[in-house]
Amino acid sequence: MALRDAAQRDRTPVALMRGVGRAAAGADARLVAMGGAGSLRTAAGVDLVDTPGFPEVAKPESLGFRAALHDLVDSAPADLVWTVVSPPPAIEIDSPRTGAYRTADDDLLIDAEGASRISVADLAVAVVDEVENPKHPRRRFAVGY
Repeated sequence: MALRDAAQRDRTPVALMRGVGRAAAGADARLVAMGGAGSLRTAAGVDLVDTPGFPEVAKPESLGFRAALHDLVDSAPADLVWTVVSPPPAIEIDSPRTGAYRTADDDLLIDAEGASRISVADLAVAVVDEVENPKHPRRRFAVGY
């Protein structure tokens, strides 16, 4: 979640997700949130954030988001329709839109070259596709090439 309000920056990701979830449920709106790659499961069966070499600087945010995701899965109000999109670690700003991407439930997607990536343009398309044609209600999905 991106925060512009300085007063909200000290709230935990769990508290923030709960607050946004309550607001969405109260407005009879669907919650579509962008997560991170750290909570995605690797081929070794562990979350990316728990693998050796995961950047220390990114761990607090990744662990906070993972806690918020687990709280959402376990405790979201029954009337809240939510979806969390988890992009790969590499989001390429200057790469073109290809119009093609893959999705997975909780697994880190790796392309044919062994990279976990997507362009900003294709990530945006994946989010809009999910909003317009919901395929992942009340769950998280990964997106990538």
